[in-house]
Amino acid sequence: MQLSITGQHLEITQALKDYVGEKMDRVERHFDEVIKVHIVLHVEKTRHLAEVTINTKGAQLHATGTAQSMYAAIDAMADKLDRQITRRKEKAADHHQVDGGIKTMKLES
Repeated sequence: MQLSITGQHLEITQALKDYVGEKMDRVERHFDEVIKVHIVLHVEKTRHLAEVTINTKGAQLHATGTAQSMYAAIDAMADKLDRQITRRKEKAADHHQVDGGIKTMKLES
């Protein structure tokens, strides 16, 4: 996974890098096909924004988080991204019944 972090009107400290990396490890645990992750952290007056764009095999996911502190914004972003990934994994799973459908049942006499 290639991780890049950009800050707008904000200096990216090592603590922020570690925190973002920790959150993205959680995402990578759920979804193995992550190719590239780009995170942008913004500060606008009293509002902190965290945006992430993830390029995966076959899709591109995007999530944003807004809060009063940067760490809370990163948490909100990671939670939204986690929900998107679980939704994507559920859609990709095969929900068809194998040998359990009505057509394959044997009738008792």
